[in-house]
Amino acid sequence: MVTAAMTDYERLRLENIRRNDEMISSLLIRSKASDLATSLKRSPATQNKPKKAEKSAKKPRAQDPVVVRRSLRHRGLPPELTQPKSEPTQPESESPSDFPAKREQLLIGDAFVDRSESSDRNLVGAILSASERASLELAKEKEVGGLFDPKRDLMLREENVKRVVGGRIVSVRFLPFWDRTVIMAGDKLGNLGFWDVDMEEGDSDGVYDGLIRLMDVQDGTFNMIHSSDYLIYSICQSPVNTSTIYFAEGAGDLKLRDERTGRASNTWGLHEKRINTIDFNPENPNMMATSSTDGMARIWDLRVLKNHQPDSLKTVQHRRAVYSAYFSPGGLRLATTSCDDTVGIASGVNFDDQSLVKHDNQTGRWISTFRAIWGWDDFHIFLGNMKRAVDIISADSRTTTSLFSEYMTSIGCRLAAHPQIQGKLASATAGGKVFYWKRL
Repeated sequence: MVTAAMTDYERLRLENIRRNDEMISSLLIRSKASDLATSLKRSPATQNKPKKAEKSAKKPRAQDPVVVRRSLRHRGLPPELTQPKSEPTQPESESPSDFPAKREQLLIGDAFVDRSESSDRNLVGAILSASERASLELAKEKEVGGLFDPKRDLMLREENVKRVVGGRIVSVRFLPFWDRTVIMAGDKLGNLGFWDVDMEEGDSDGVYDGLIRLMDVQDGTFNMIHSSDYLIYSICQSPVNTSTIYFAEGAGDLKLRDERTGRASNTWGLHEKRINTIDFNPENPNMMATSSTDGMARIWDLRVLKNHQPDSLKTVQHRRAVYSAYFSPGGLRLATTSCDDTVGIASGVNFDDQSLVKHDNQTGRWISTFRAIWGWDDFHIFLGNMKRAVDIISADSRTTTSLFSEYMTSIGCRLAAHPQIQGKLASATAGGKVFYWKRL
């Protein structure tokens, strides 16, 4: 029973359990549909049909039972019930020889398919079409519609522009909420600002300043996790263990801190110069990517990081400093951004297929460096440009298109895509503003 004390995560978890139960129940019904079909009574007209009529009409094979592929949820039935049997009837005045045999029909999704007149290929096509429609309906419920085209559907409105912090924004993220849109931005001065986009006019929104801390959502506190004499250039939480944190400190060192021990337990020298970003592969949490000012992005296997200077699995080489290296949502590609005015795309087996796309990355001294991020699939890369727009690079064709808006009055240097909901994009500037692009 869901209570008011439950968190958003717990409510989302219960909703996922409910959906899984419905899917399992539907699969169980399908597996029993064949046995149910053999017990259905045939029409008297079919049983008493003369031999001549049998030759003229296409008779379905006895081994092909009629399978009704329709979920219980669409029929409005609970999981433990089945569809009642029914027998087709004919008026007594009509004889089998004067009236054609009743056609067998399958209910596929919301459409009837005439089994006696359609081939197996058409039947399979109808099933696939119904499956696609069901997938689209489920995607629509989750607000991740498969027909979304960011080049056409993203729009920036005047009310979706806000100054969140006072200094130059160096990091921007969406909080993973389903029911609200909350954007978090951190600036170069150490300020952390939260923008609740759905907040009503007149409500207060705060700006929090301080050092790097770990936020406890349940307790509503920010706890100091690390203090050092060296600058911390990047930080990333482990995807499989929330108590462990990887962070880059000093010139090229990567450290692992476990909150259970309260100290940094491991240190590796991965690059010759500072590490700018740390990212984990969504499909393989043992695979990690780092980018560095030494001109390289590297992919590592955490299972073999056992000495101070381990060997990398793959290296993406640039001619100048690499600002970022991020895996695509499906984990099949890696996008890198470099000061040599290119965006690198690595894909294929072991990320051996590497290519460079030209892009003006010269932001100057007062604007944060561009960092190319992936959107909601493995095909679109987003990053800012010097013309006050958002560029979209196609990972397949290596072509670039741009999103323009009259309300984007400054350069969006750092971007973030909502991790749960498709079509929500944040672009942050050096002046502390955040531009919230939203799906139409």
